[in-house]
Amino acid sequence: MRTKRLLFAFFALLLGSGLSAQGIEFFHGSWEEALEKAKSEEKVIFVDAFAEWCGPCKRMASTVFPQEEVGAFFNRHFINMKIDMEKGMGLEFRKKYPVSAFPTLFFIDAKGEVVQKVRGAQKADGLISIGQAVLAKADNSEELAKAYEKGERDPDFVYKYVKALNKAGKSSLRVSNEYFDTDPDLSTEFNLRFLFEAATEADSKLFTMMLARRSQIEALVGRELMQAQIYRACQATVKKAIEFESAFLLDEAVSKMKEHYSERAGEFELEAQVDFYQEQGDADAYAKACKKYAKKVLEDDRDALYKLSGRMVKHFRSEPDVMKEAEKISETAADGSENYKHHVAYANILRINGEEDKARKAADRALKLAQKEGPMAIRMVEHMINQMKN
Repeated sequence: MRTKRLLFAFFALLLGSGLSAQGIEFFHGSWEEALEKAKSEEKVIFVDAFAEWCGPCKRMASTVFPQEEVGAFFNRHFINMKIDMEKGMGLEFRKKYPVSAFPTLFFIDAKGEVVQKVRGAQKADGLISIGQAVLAKADNSEELAKAYEKGERDPDFVYKYVKALNKAGKSSLRVSNEYFDTDPDLSTEFNLRFLFEAATEADSKLFTMMLARRSQIEALVGRELMQAQIYRACQATVKKAIEFESAFLLDEAVSKMKEHYSERAGEFELEAQVDFYQEQGDADAYAKACKKYAKKVLEDDRDALYKLSGRMVKHFRSEPDVMKEAEKISETAADGSENYKHHVAYANILRINGEEDKARKAADRALKLAQKEGPMAIRMVEHMINQMKN
């Protein structure tokens, strides 16, 4: 079974150049060394403050941290550490950074100041969202922009500015293009790393330049990060395709994935089509894309199917073809599931589609499962059943 889209998990890449091919790579030095590393690399430290006996800690360690997408994001943007709060380094660490629940996730800057503190285990998409919010908090691109507009063009400064823009989710293409238009020596490690950082969109000349030097850059950053950069750049072009309503850009992003990251190209194409046709309001194409996506990518991932069917209802509730497909997808999610929410969603879609008898049966099944969850779940299902009766 493949993992769900949100996240967008990468296939295991067993070849590389020293970087972890699976998930987050954790730093094993001292806290002082981590602070020094964070300062030299201009990064924030991510700390998983855990205890050996903690069940949620173990689940994150076994199911979230190893995911390819989580690793690609955190290895790129943070210095990552796991610290046992009940022994060794953790006993000293918790004096300055106290914890009241496990796991507690810290994001700490190079000065030792807490940027973000989150209690409790997170799923992959939630953890990445928290990391993105931390990067936004650490945004110093406005300050750098002022110096750049005043004429600062030292290569180290420009590289720093481009990285700051990328971390903040802002476009760095203008600044990067202006630098590479000066025809810098692309045989140097500095410029190869700069080019890798700059290639943020698949429909740009910088992306083409990066791929022309792929082997040299991959030797520096590793295959995992190269694959992640290709994927992100193609995603960025899909976003442009949606923004400008351009099927040409959509096709270009898909074509670049097929050529340069074939392992994930099929999944990427279907995900891109679902997003594109949704924003276009093309119900027929959207229904077909969702059908293929559910069958070929999500397969028997019930949670992912449940979420997809909910998305279809949200955006195309009044479109019969989409709703019939949503019904099939939701039925697959509910079939054999012990999660009452899957059955609630299926019952709701059946009700919208006018299949009252089947909807009541699905709601009854949801109620039986909700009784295992507690009063709040029971009330929610009973409310839906009452709506059906009325």
